Amino acid sequence: MSKKIIANNKKARYEYFIEEVFEAGIVLKGTEVKSIRRGKVSIKESYCLLKDGELFIFGMHISPYEHGNRYNVDPLRTRKLLLHKKQINKLIGATKEKGFTIVPLKLYLKDGLVKLEIALAKGKKIYDKRDSIAKKDAERRIRRAVKERY
Repeated sequence: MSKKIIANNKKARYEYFIEEVFEAGIVLKGTEVKSIRRGKVSIKESYCLLKDGELFIFGMHISPYEHGNRYNVDPLRTRKLLLHKKQINKLIGATKEKGFTIVPLKLYLKDGLVKLEIALAKGKKIYDKRDSIAKKDAERRIRRAVKERY
């Protein structure tokens, strides 16, 4: 099972507490798949919403394929995400709770298919963000000290 990460959303892990992670398929056109394989995609500003019992991703930018001519589609179009019904019901129940949202974490190729890792997440407050920065800084200092010692 080979997994090649195409795009990563580092900002999501900084902005949110990740509660649960899901793997979703995406409904794409042919030229979009070719652009994704070349790494011409960004999920930094994207977000997921539930509409009529289906999950969609908004704001995911897939650059038009250079050789796609008339088959290219809108780079920012809304794309449907594919999940099992149980998973969608779980997301519906959780997003009705206060503070929960669905954020994309990473886009990758798995056995030739484009997959999106999404997470059920809760927003961090400013003091939580400061705390996570302080923890990372402390870990970095510890690693540096251990490295210098050996």
